[in-house]
Amino acid sequence: MTSTPLTPLSRMRDWLREQPTLTGSGRPIDDGALPGDPGALFVSWIRAAAEAGVAEPHAATLATVGADGVPDARTLILKDLDERGWAFAGPRSSGKGVQLAAHSAAALNFWWQPLIRAVRVRGAVREAPAAESAADLAARSTAAREGVAPGDWVLWRLQPTRVEFWQGAVDRRHTRIVYDAQDGGWSLSVSGATTSTG
Repeated sequence: MTSTPLTPLSRMRDWLREQPTLTGSGRPIDDGALPGDPGALFVSWIRAAAEAGVAEPHAATLATVGADGVPDARTLILKDLDERGWAFAGPRSSGKGVQLAAHSAAALNFWWQPLIRAVRVRGAVREAPAAESAADLAARSTAAREGVAPGDWVLWRLQPTRVEFWQGAVDRRHTRIVYDAQDGGWSLSVSGATTSTG
């Protein structure tokens, strides 16, 4: 019996399987010390990522939905985080701006490989007041402001309904910390490997 030669795509499959995964250094999660608000935990995690030397820890993938119903994604920079939501910006006339105008919901994903950590945020997206959008544009460099039409720059805030923190582990005993918006507050669930101070 003769074997079928490998096609370039099947060789790619094999090559991908050979690549190492979970090569960072995970950290234990103390489920007794988790804050009641996902924003506080996010601030702790993003600062830890920066301290660990993660390049551009504020970079995230933003996923939106096109008019054809197909998901779309791009990488951008988180501008701010407060009780109003996770802020990002761009031209209203951009692909994301057009998509958000038609379907005002999105998801953000952060990945900090050295710590084997990821954060997923999803919810409704709202435009900030025009003065805040103008201030964000004014804070950019001269080169970054070039080509932006008056009134086209928008600061958006993703107001989350769900935030998931994922702590990977080399032994595959991953931890998921999930905050779901509920009655003006947050419900919290934890699954996977944790430690407890209780």
